[in-house]
Amino acid sequence: MDPSAAQTPAPQDPASPPPVPTPAVSQPAEDDARAFAAVEKHHAGMLKRLDALVSALTHAVQAHDTVAEHDAHEVLVEWCETELVPHALAEEGPLYGGAGGTPEGRLLVAGMLSEHQVIVGLVERLRAAHGVEAAVAAGAIGQIFALHLQKENGLLMPFIMDSPGLSLADAVAGLHELVGEAHVHGLHDRTVPDVPPANG
Repeated sequence: MDPSAAQTPAPQDPASPPPVPTPAVSQPAEDDARAFAAVEKHHAGMLKRLDALVSALTHAVQAHDTVAEHDAHEVLVEWCETELVPHALAEEGPLYGGAGGTPEGRLLVAGMLSEHQVIVGLVERLRAAHGVEAAVAAGAIGQIFALHLQKENGLLMPFIMDSPGLSLADAVAGLHELVGEAHVHGLHDRTVPDVPPANG
């Protein structure tokens, strides 16, 4: 028997294609994906809470229940002042700043800033309104905020993630108004590389 024959590798089965290597995902891309998921989850929670508050006020107005209307109105105004408006103001910092400084993102950011002004104006209107007028203002806040979040989730954040030189993770780092309190430290910790302990 020819010794060289034992060293010849077995032919590969033509029916089994060679394995395709999985491309490595960079750490910045992982951080951005994690940040996107956190912001999107926070958005969903905010919208769910706003819908419930608007519904409570609307139902109280329709039922002519002045006590329930007063309570629902008070809770909704407080939520807008402590959650909705601070959320909008926090967005106008690093999240909007980077994208707004690019030619491609400038008009999108300008439009979203205009929506913030409309939301703030509606909150002021809601604060002074009663009855049907309050229910109308509340419904308008819910509708424009839902549209606003669709643009952020579907347009702004993907644009930031796809733009060289911009980082969604950096833009929202430490801002509980954008990612929720539970995610602030987790996002920050994951963006810091591990440092091996010193010897001795």
